[in-house]
Amino acid sequence: MSLFVKKSLKELMIQAEDSEHGLKRTLGAGNLVALGIGAIIGAGLFVRTAAAAGQAAGPAVVISFIIAAVGCAFAGLCYAEFASMIPIAGSAYTYAYATMGEFVAWIIGWALVLEYALGAATVSIAWSEYLNNLLGGSIPYEFCHSPMEISATGAHGMVNLPALLILTIITLVLIKGTQESAVVNAIIVFIKVAIVLVFVAVGWKFINPSNYVPFMIPPDAPDVTASNGQVYSYKAIFDHGWGGVLHGAAIVFFAFIGFDAVSTAAQETKNPKRDMPIGILGSLVICTVLYILFSHVLTGVAPYTDFIKEGKEASVAFAIQNYMPGYAWLATLVSVAILAGFSSVILVMLLGQSRVFFSMSNDGLLPKILSDLHPTFRTPYKANLILLVFVGGFAGFIPGNVTGDLTSIGTLFAFVVVCLGIWIMRKANPGLERPFRAPLVPLVPILGMIVCSAMIIALDANTLLVAFAWLLIGLVVYFSYSQRHSLLRNPKKL
Repeated sequence: MSLFVKKSLKELMIQAEDSEHGLKRTLGAGNLVALGIGAIIGAGLFVRTAAAAGQAAGPAVVISFIIAAVGCAFAGLCYAEFASMIPIAGSAYTYAYATMGEFVAWIIGWALVLEYALGAATVSIAWSEYLNNLLGGSIPYEFCHSPMEISATGAHGMVNLPALLILTIITLVLIKGTQESAVVNAIIVFIKVAIVLVFVAVGWKFINPSNYVPFMIPPDAPDVTASNGQVYSYKAIFDHGWGGVLHGAAIVFFAFIGFDAVSTAAQETKNPKRDMPIGILGSLVICTVLYILFSHVLTGVAPYTDFIKEGKEASVAFAIQNYMPGYAWLATLVSVAILAGFSSVILVMLLGQSRVFFSMSNDGLLPKILSDLHPTFRTPYKANLILLVFVGGFAGFIPGNVTGDLTSIGTLFAFVVVCLGIWIMRKANPGLERPFRAPLVPLVPILGMIVCSAMIIALDANTLLVAFAWLLIGLVVYFSYSQRHSLLRNPKKL
């Protein structure tokens, strides 16, 4: 049987309609929008904005966000069409199985581990760092760093306990139920969005119009020296003018990652044909508006060069403390918002990964234990517990910089395949019912593939090499286990 054997849409729809043995349908459009916002707005808003403004775009970072949002919208429209048409857990993995066959689906499912599982590990490590900063560094170095890290004073890390703590709490919430997870996520989303809006409202009156002049960084802008002595130059073509705006878009693009996780909850949505497009595209629109408002105020309150000189990762707090007298409490709230943002990102990433495992296990490509549902909560609790061990191993004992960029390559690869899948599906099944139709096909999918492929190529060589090694491991697993246990290839096992 061919490596590219496809799962029929009829099979997928039967699986989606199995309410007795499948995942419990409890989510509405509002829950999905909140899940999308929960995944998208993390520290990216507070860190990436300042980095893009200071390094390349200046106040024109607002245009960078618009460009990045358009790039995400191409993929988002394709996700929305698939999610409304095939309302089943698994996201890009499931879509690839129906359009490009089992082998491509396996590669995508394997790549999604980089996005969801390693993404959750990376964010939990960052959560630990911000918690320690908020507590004034009171957590002993040994218990908030991996054994591979040594402090400036010679202290050796042992285990990152705060990272393990947040992963355990969120895993227990996910096991309890998707609806309960959605409620917790909605509360977190409310907190961090409220803090963003407070910053925008309060900061607006501290805007200095002179900070917007020039709006784009000029080619003759003087070099900037950071507090650590590093000198930043704006002479390169992608560090000033429109080139800088495009560079800024590449930097802030990753602040949008996460909306695709909404599609993994399709099988737990009450009315997926209507609600999935609302959840995916609605969260993208809301986050884009928040990003534009936030970046406009931030670059109006402080000169963009300050984000290089002093601000760095704490640029928002720096701007508040130095240019918004009397609002030091808001800087503390920003730290709380970052912690809240991290928490919801971890929740949605773990939710997405467990649902991808659930679908792959149901297809026989992974062991059956990953699709076992809790007898009361009807959640894939064993998959969640196994994920806790796997993700916790990275979070507790591996530094965050090892897992960081791998998250991005897994996401972008999935985006490319989903865009290609829509094009293939339109050609192969033109008469299929599509509750939501992506516009301007094939132009939109082609643009989505071009933008996302360019982002992959722009990643550093080490990240690409590690991703290739991960792919080779996945091929070994597929040919040694998955191909022999595939239910599509072995219907007698059904």
